[in-house]
Amino acid sequence: MDVVKAAFEAGIKLGAAFHQFIGSPVSEKNSEVLEKAIESCIRLQPFVLDAKVKINVKKTSAFGYTSLSPEMLEIFVTVKVGNAIVKAALKWDEEKQYPLMELVF
Repeated sequence: MDVVKAAFEAGIKLGAAFHQFIGSPVSEKNSEVLEKAIESCIRLQPFVLDAKVKINVKKTSAFGYTSLSPEMLEIFVTVKVGNAIVKAALKWDEEKQYPLMELVF
């Protein structure tokens, strides 16, 4: 049962980070800072062992930044509940044109 709870917790962490930060101003100059901020926020949550975020900034506006959008974001999280450790990822699925979450084995 711990593995089910851990998988649920991983999904909550990914969904919360995704919805909290989409729309944030980002550029190549601050993408690393924003990655670290998102990671830090995820790590504050219960059961999280590790979090890694990658932002792929491809284009910016004439003003030198853009808004963080779903296709730019990759999030990886490791969660432990009881004896169960679960790794999960949120990545953009080009074929479906949608950010999908999955357990990583």
